Amino acid sequence: MAGAGSSSQVILLAGLAGLLAGALSMAAGEYVSVRSQRELLAAAARELDAATLRALQEHDADELALVFRAKGLPAEQAEQRAAALLGGHDAEPAQEDDAGQDVVGSAAGAAGSSFVAFASGADIPIVPFVVASGSAAIGLASVLVGLALFATGAAAGVLTGGPMLRRGVRQLAIGAAVAAVTYGLGRVFGATVG
Repeated sequence: MAGAGSSSQVILLAGLAGLLAGALSMAAGEYVSVRSQRELLAAAARELDAATLRALQEHDADELALVFRAKGLPAEQAEQRAAALLGGHDAEPAQEDDAGQDVVGSAAGAAGSSFVAFASGADIPIVPFVVASGSAAIGLASVLVGLALFATGAAAGVLTGGPMLRRGVRQLAIGAAVAAVTYGLGRVFGATVG
């Protein structure tokens, strides 16, 4: 929008619309994903009777994975299903209200977390347009987003034991390249449409 020469109000409105659309989309995707995992686990639990599951829990996930492989599942999927089923202490997979034994988590909780995480990152380039306008807002947004990108990359370096500076610079470079392309597209479309 900035590349198209739009006013600060239009940029702010488009940014808020994008934030909400993206956060809602991420939340919906997370909800469907977790809900599907829960349904797959429930289906797997129905394939084996409670007595068999209890007996297998006394052993390990490898033995249960062999049972699933004998039923025709690929090795990786069989191992994942076995690990998920044996993650709780009951023979049945945990339900949403059994938070202490839940191996997948609540679909609503995952959706809410995804919404908040997306929105908290997406608000960074929008905030400058609340307090400033024009090139001052664009510059402030660029600096804030650059700092956030570098911090995210550096944090990933710390968490993975990798080089903090290199990961931060890499994240910043990728973000800058995407921003430049997006700004350029705004210029092209702004000149074509406007």
